[in-house]
Amino acid sequence: MINKILLLVSFLISSFCSSQIVINELDADTPGSDILEFIELKSATPNFSLNGYVLVFFNGGSTSPYSGSSSYFALDLDGYSTDVNGIIHFGNSTVSPTPAMTFPITTIQNGPDAVALYLGNATDFPLNTFATAVNLIDSLAYSNSATTQPTSLITIFGITVCTNENQTLAAATKSIQRKNDGTYEVKTPTPGVPNDGSGITFNYITLTTNLQTITEGQSLQITCTASQAITTSPLVLNFTLNNGAFNSSDYSGSLTITIPVGVTTGTSTIQILNDGVNEGDEEMLIVMATPSSSYLLNNNSLIIRVEDINFTTLPFGTPANPTYGQVVSTKPLGYYDSIEGLSGAALKQGLQNIIANPTIIHGHTYGDLQVILKKADQNPVNSNQVWLIYTEQPRSKIDFQTGNSIIGKWNREHIYCQSRGGFADATSGTPAGINVWSPAGPDIIATGHSDAHHIRAVDGQENTIRNNRNYGVDYNGPTGSTTNSWKGDVARALFYMGVRYNALNVVNGNPADTVVGQIGDLAILLQWNQLDPADDFEMNRNNFIYTWQVNRNPFIDYPSLADYIYGANYGQPWFSTLSTEATEKIKVGLYPNPAKDFIRISGLQQEAEVDFFDMKGNKVLSTKINDNNLISINFSAGIYLVHINSGNQSISKKLIVE
Repeated sequence: MINKILLLVSFLISSFCSSQIVINELDADTPGSDILEFIELKSATPNFSLNGYVLVFFNGGSTSPYSGSSSYFALDLDGYSTDVNGIIHFGNSTVSPTPAMTFPITTIQNGPDAVALYLGNATDFPLNTFATAVNLIDSLAYSNSATTQPTSLITIFGITVCTNENQTLAAATKSIQRKNDGTYEVKTPTPGVPNDGSGITFNYITLTTNLQTITEGQSLQITCTASQAITTSPLVLNFTLNNGAFNSSDYSGSLTITIPVGVTTGTSTIQILNDGVNEGDEEMLIVMATPSSSYLLNNNSLIIRVEDINFTTLPFGTPANPTYGQVVSTKPLGYYDSIEGLSGAALKQGLQNIIANPTIIHGHTYGDLQVILKKADQNPVNSNQVWLIYTEQPRSKIDFQTGNSIIGKWNREHIYCQSRGGFADATSGTPAGINVWSPAGPDIIATGHSDAHHIRAVDGQENTIRNNRNYGVDYNGPTGSTTNSWKGDVARALFYMGVRYNALNVVNGNPADTVVGQIGDLAILLQWNQLDPADDFEMNRNNFIYTWQVNRNPFIDYPSLADYIYGANYGQPWFSTLSTEATEKIKVGLYPNPAKDFIRISGLQQEAEVDFFDMKGNKVLSTKINDNNLISINFSAGIYLVHINSGNQSISKKLIVE
């Protein structure tokens, strides 16, 4: 029996040690200000790529907000690789040799905690992510006390031993190091080299830039830093920048960095060119060529976002700062004539006959929605961005989610949830184009999977939080948010779906998610329809979707229809004259433009409220003026959108500040 146990233990140790990459050394607790913190990995083979790996640090204590077993820091390892010794280390700027990646002093907590190596990305582990063994490669539990251990983390990761870094008073200057047999010991730190003293000593080269996001017309400093001063002859490092559509026509400057003898740093300045053409935001990929064998690249690539300055704007506001009446409905003449004078069920049926006519309406694919939303949900302030519902903020169009990570990405949100609608994954994910379509009558529920009238651009994380919860009674937007600017949009999208498809209903209360064909809460949605009236953004969206689907959302054209079909006016005859007339566009001039210190607005007939927004949608100034009043503008140089509202009239104009 003893022999069997020994055999099993031997097998487990052998299997554990055979991992391609493991946590090799950790220094989490050092005297004073917790300087010299680092973590080191070791691969079984040299020059092992770390693409697809992530290091995650978990808090094992019970102190809020990291209670018990939640993440507090994650390091994405894409672009890094181990050296010829199979070693790579990450730490703060005080660690020598220079870590492949640096993080602030005191980042690593002293314990009782754990660190884990996963297959994945840092975006998969936002702050306070609960620990998991899924995709786990290796883990280390540690403490700075003999009496405390991260019990929950030990259980989750299946760890048998928690190592106390401070085993003695002298151990305060030690680190936890993996031995060749897979166990750990505490001894003098050896960052960047094998723990047993073997291997080759390298001069490490680290790639950095002064900016992570850059705008056309700006310059980027690309720096290479050696961990030791260069000896004998200058070190010449070459790199490339091309990535997809981003190529040599988009920049100028030397693609070579030279580090002279006796110093550790060399820099090249790259000018990002403004070609005067809006090609959309792009990404530059800096890739370093492999240097001579006596040097090692800590990181060989970086992605830099390049924002195109030549974006265009639209003459209306965002949902967060709406305008009204500037975008006119493009409904064909007589489009709604057939419902004049109808009431109750006949009114609803008459409306369905218009928006679900199987001989007219076009059904497209889920893949087409990516194309449709980039236009329908375009940020009015910047044509290279989409506007996200719920969070009410812009995001670059190139940040569309294509992989598993949802952090910082946008996706397609079904206002009438897929599971509640019964049309989950019902159409192809491949774009077919505007000229390829299928008949889409009121009983073809699959069309709801790709019906753009109820599908919006949305933040990936918020999309997950929203899930399939009912509106009003269960979901009211992002936590802590007080904005109401998306609520009417949601209500009108759901009213449309309830008329468009025979199998779908908008009901009172909080129906269970197991009841297919029901979503709520109708009473609250009717209130939202009043609270957040249809604006220019919605009307523009309605007009564009009509060009694809050849149907409209009538509750955007006539929001009061909701009360005649779902609300207090049910049973009363509907006439289009009952709807509210759209506001008119004010005719004014803005000068000087470009401007430096002030502007004036001419043509006002009465007092106006003037709001200034930067290209991210942030309001930077709000004031009330009369005709030709001087407005001081203490803004940074750039492009701004000016919303002018006077009485029931409004307009938006672009302002260039020099």
